[in-house]
Amino acid sequence: MPKSAKYLLIGSTEAYSGKSATVLGLSHQLQQKGLEIAYGKPLGNCLSTSDGSVVDEDVQFITHSLNLSANRIVPTMLALNETNVQRRLSGEDSTDYRQSLIEQYLQIPRGDLVLLEGPGDLVEGHLFNLSLLQVAQVLDAGVVLVNRYQSLISVESILSAKQRIGDRLMGIVINDVPSKELETVENFLRPYLEKQGIAVLGMLPENDLLRSVSVGELVKQLNAEVLCRSDRLDLMVESLAIGAMNVNAAVKYFRKRRNMAVVTGGDRVEIQQAALETSTQCLILTGQLPPQQFILSRAEELEIPILSVDLDTLTTVEIVDRTFGQVRVHEPIKVECIRQLMAEHFDSDRLLSKLGLTPVISH
Repeated sequence: MPKSAKYLLIGSTEAYSGKSATVLGLSHQLQQKGLEIAYGKPLGNCLSTSDGSVVDEDVQFITHSLNLSANRIVPTMLALNETNVQRRLSGEDSTDYRQSLIEQYLQIPRGDLVLLEGPGDLVEGHLFNLSLLQVAQVLDAGVVLVNRYQSLISVESILSAKQRIGDRLMGIVINDVPSKELETVENFLRPYLEKQGIAVLGMLPENDLLRSVSVGELVKQLNAEVLCRSDRLDLMVESLAIGAMNVNAAVKYFRKRRNMAVVTGGDRVEIQQAALETSTQCLILTGQLPPQQFILSRAEELEIPILSVDLDTLTTVEIVDRTFGQVRVHEPIKVECIRQLMAEHFDSDRLLSKLGLTPVISH
């Protein structure tokens, strides 16, 4: 085992591109190749308090999923929030975070490879000297960028990032490519980027499960009351349907969708009934009107949670939409899905050779 670990930063050009998922899938592959992995997130954002200390929820989940021992968990330097920005601007926080990185990261042995999850984009954290590039320079780290595919125009942000990161860029992962676009990306984007010296290490197809959110997450985001089947909040919702039309139109509309959350008024009994008989994972009732007893009984029987929210339909839909846009990977079923996707579509051997690391176990 080398005396000092190599560092690899997983970054992105915009938030919610799939960094945590990439870290999970890649770490699993590397562990299977016999490498000692450590993980951390220099700049935290989803913080919670655990045993009196502040921890990043992503770090907690990923270290647990990877079964990492305490000495393989790299500390989070800081939470990026309004309070800390204000403290920095006023001079109350004058910490030299570069020095903190050296002391807490470089001077402690942590296995073969330390995977660090970067901030939301290339500029976040700059105020604290903790942006992706600043951290990469201090730790002499390589960078893998995750780019959520929008269209071929995605090439612009990738080229711009390459110009800024330079030779530290080990390669990119193009994430969330719709199946109908896979051929276009394979035939045009990948060869072009390779010619520009940008290694395309992975192209991950769009996946409904990974884009889904659990009913429990919707309960949290909507501050909803669970009227029945609170034991089924682990159900995964893949789409959103609004029951605002007449019942015949609603039935046709619902039948075309799968694993949906249906938002409708508490008084729309016929819509609620239609939703329960189709591929519905939860009913979200607005207006704080209680559902009829037979609706509750049927939902109990079908194991479909019913949520009640003290919000109008428009606000409810906006919150659910936003939750879909900020999907996280905190469900075991997603972890398994990510591992399979990365195993099929990510070239970890190519990355290892770029990092100068050798697998301990070869398959």
